[in-house]
Amino acid sequence: MATTGPKLASESPDGSTARDQLIEAASQIMREGDTIDLSLSELSLRAGLNSALVKYYFGNKNGLMLALLDRDMGNIVQSLGALVAKDMPPADKLRIHIGAVIDTYHAFPYLNRLLMRMVRDSAPAEAARIAELYLKPISRTYQVLITEGVKAGKFRKTDPQFFYFTVTGAADRFYSSRLVLRHCYNQDDFDENMRDAYREHTIDLIMRGLLV
Repeated sequence: MATTGPKLASESPDGSTARDQLIEAASQIMREGDTIDLSLSELSLRAGLNSALVKYYFGNKNGLMLALLDRDMGNIVQSLGALVAKDMPPADKLRIHIGAVIDTYHAFPYLNRLLMRMVRDSAPAEAARIAELYLKPISRTYQVLITEGVKAGKFRKTDPQFFYFTVTGAADRFYSSRLVLRHCYNQDDFDENMRDAYREHTIDLIMRGLLV
């Protein structure tokens, strides 16, 4: 008897669906391979699912990449919104945020590279959607927090746009330098101790430049 499409997997024991499993498998491949490229055969092997499900759920591999970006960046923006709503000084919010950025890039070192590829390679409307959902909210948050801190006499006058690139660059450059780590420092990967030390280093360095 002929079938009309790939057999859909039921939920896994942890409650995730086949769609979730494909997204997580793509994330794992990118993390472990220090890459934003993957093949459907590799994805199918890692997820234990038919690669035809990529077309079923996402349309194509680019659609899968967008879904992964939506998962990871959506969590960041949601967490940032909750942080901004808290009743605490702007400096404390930025310290927490910078630490969270370092932790996020440790978990998803491919994130900024994936974001830039999706903006570059997507149709103009999709690129605008990505910017509106994920880039502009972060930029606006920096604008608000830095303005509050300057008015309160706690921050130096600082360009929020440059601040955005400083924070993002500090996280992305570190976690996209695995080859430098290996060949210059004889370490194969970034462990949790290095993550914690780099988090404190980055918070201290950036905040010392911002605080009056």
